[in-house]
Amino acid sequence: MSQHEHADSFFTPDTGGAAADRFPVPSELVRAATALVRRHPRLCALRRIGLSRAGRPLHLLSVGHADAAVLVVAGAHANEPAGGPAVRRLAERVVADPALRARTSWHFLLCADPDGARLHRMRAPGSLLEYHRRFYRPRGAEQPEWSPSYVPPDRLPPETLALTGVLDELRPYLQVSLHGTDLGGSWVQVTRDIPGLAEPFAKSAAELRIPVEAGPSDAVGWPVSGPGVHVMPEPGAGTPFPSVPEDVRHSTWHHIHRYGGRTAVVEVPLWASDRVTDLTPHPDPAAALRASAHRLRTHTRAVTRVLTTALPHLPHPPGPLTRSARWILDLSPALADDWEHLPSQNATAAYVSGMEAFGRRLPLRAAGMLLRELTRHHPPSATTLESLVTHWSHDFTTRFTPRWVPLEAQTEHQTRTTLAAAIHTPHP
Repeated sequence: MSQHEHADSFFTPDTGGAAADRFPVPSELVRAATALVRRHPRLCALRRIGLSRAGRPLHLLSVGHADAAVLVVAGAHANEPAGGPAVRRLAERVVADPALRARTSWHFLLCADPDGARLHRMRAPGSLLEYHRRFYRPRGAEQPEWSPSYVPPDRLPPETLALTGVLDELRPYLQVSLHGTDLGGSWVQVTRDIPGLAEPFAKSAAELRIPVEAGPSDAVGWPVSGPGVHVMPEPGAGTPFPSVPEDVRHSTWHHIHRYGGRTAVVEVPLWASDRVTDLTPHPDPAAALRASAHRLRTHTRAVTRVLTTALPHLPHPPGPLTRSARWILDLSPALADDWEHLPSQNATAAYVSGMEAFGRRLPLRAAGMLLRELTRHHPPSATTLESLVTHWSHDFTTRFTPRWVPLEAQTEHQTRTTLAAAIHTPHP
């Protein structure tokens, strides 16, 4: 079997038949990694590096024995599932190509948040409506990579401690975190510039028909080292969203800096939209940003009213779906205020579209998670939320005309970008 066939075989369901878009669950990734170790016991190793809050194991697959190391993290966000099959594909390629491991050992965290992966029930290709009706993403304090921005060191979740423990052990020169977005394009965030990465990144995106997002909301105001590659701000730099407590400098992405390394965060969309690639000047960006802020406030209030009515009927203490929905609802009004002061002079259509998509997805996510809870605990309120989720998903789809990005393309793009980052990052 060729290296490409090894990768493709992962997308075929266990019951046989033609390959199809299907996101694997963590247990499938562990079985695939176990099989790889059995085939190459002198080259590969699989070990448990910790347990999740619910007692689920966190697994690290290692390939090669060189001192210089690369760590690849999958599954840090439950609603971004393409990273799982990407680490499988990457591991297969590293095993098949001695040149990739001649000077570098490769280490793959198969799923950084197995508890979250259990709660996000992705169907592919599906639709934006189906996606939001099965949506889950934990609040910031419960996210493995972001929790250091929210809680003190003595309250960090075990998933975060496992991840930072691996970074302390391996001291990699590069960490690649595989992420995604629901709708838009692909881009890369780097904690320190990786010269030369932009060209292979853009080439891969073009070949796989994945748009490069020109104005991602995650990187507003950041330096750009090349198309689609955004460099995170230096310490002391201001933030365009003062109300958001997240600070990349406190994330696990920056933990690697104490060992002289850097992190690349690879984003790939589930659904592509060409609206995020338009570099023409927007005719009235200030008005468009105000409209997005108004929509965010209005939609947030609508979901909050439903939650207020249903709250006496929900479990106490609140479960993860309710906690995450409330976190979004609490954050959104101040975030909308931030948008009133965003820079808009000479803003592109892509930038305005990216902000609009950001504003549409936040209340949709909150509504989708609450819908799942209220369907079980207070059906009358669920009926109202069902109407909102359906209507907003339809508007989102109509506005951005998304097209599904095949899982094969999502995974291949993450694989190529990871390999390019490793090649272009200076070795110690």
